[in-house]
Amino acid sequence: MAYLGRGWNAIAYSIGGVCIFIAQLWLLDAPSTAAFGYLLISAWRLIGLLHGYRTARKMPANIVFPWYSRWYSLALIFSIVPLTLAMLVRSFLFQPFTIPSSSMLPNLRSGDYMFAQKYVYGYSRYSFPYGFGPEHRMFGHGPDRGDVVVFRGSMNPGGDFVKRVVGLPGDRIQMKSGILYLNGSAVEREPVGDLTYQSVTVHAFKETLPSGRSYTIVEQVDDARGDNTKEFIVPDGHYFVLGDNRDNSLDSRFDMGFVPDDNIYAKAALLLFNSEDKSRQASWIQ
Repeated sequence: MAYLGRGWNAIAYSIGGVCIFIAQLWLLDAPSTAAFGYLLISAWRLIGLLHGYRTARKMPANIVFPWYSRWYSLALIFSIVPLTLAMLVRSFLFQPFTIPSSSMLPNLRSGDYMFAQKYVYGYSRYSFPYGFGPEHRMFGHGPDRGDVVVFRGSMNPGGDFVKRVVGLPGDRIQMKSGILYLNGSAVEREPVGDLTYQSVTVHAFKETLPSGRSYTIVEQVDDARGDNTKEFIVPDGHYFVLGDNRDNSLDSRFDMGFVPDDNIYAKAALLLFNSEDKSRQASWIQ
């Protein structure tokens, strides 16, 4: 439509396409609704094509087109606008990540490609590229217990980590024989079978926090290095995080320590696919 001098129509179709794309992220949760999402965006493109064809037929031969309908203007617009839009979406809404390890097994695996929500916790220093965000969190709140968060490591400022929050400021956290203790009480867990990953068999458990929120964790034994710890008291402005793969995760039990609130900048939300395992389907991250 921009080529035909219909700027507002072009903007409307662009906004509609973005809205459909965002809706498609939600529809990816089930194969049946995912197919509907692809059909919807195909229909939107067909509508735009037919609308453009009918508009072109009705135009007089001597029409003078505006500046943005010239080929060089369109080339400039379509090279700058997508890049700008991608940067805005990445900074304020969603950011893609690739999972490099199995520390969050079984919920996230090596090779997983996921989207994290940037707006859930507001915006802090690492919300924007190169650490140009505000020094302290704005327009939001910290994570809840059970959230899978993306944060910048204190000991490795250039590295991003993905772990699950289990301790809030003021909480007392301890591991005893592989069982998580929160404020002196054992967190409920029940076995849900075994899982074999990369030729290693681990035991899976459903862990349920006092709030009723549950998720799956795995471990091999109950006496690994991180299965029996001292009691940690989470200081103000910090969080205690664990990997779901309890015997294969470097987290707050070890040198990583407590995670400062301002270092947490996104919530893991949507698993898209796995570059190594094609059987992994799109799903929400629990």
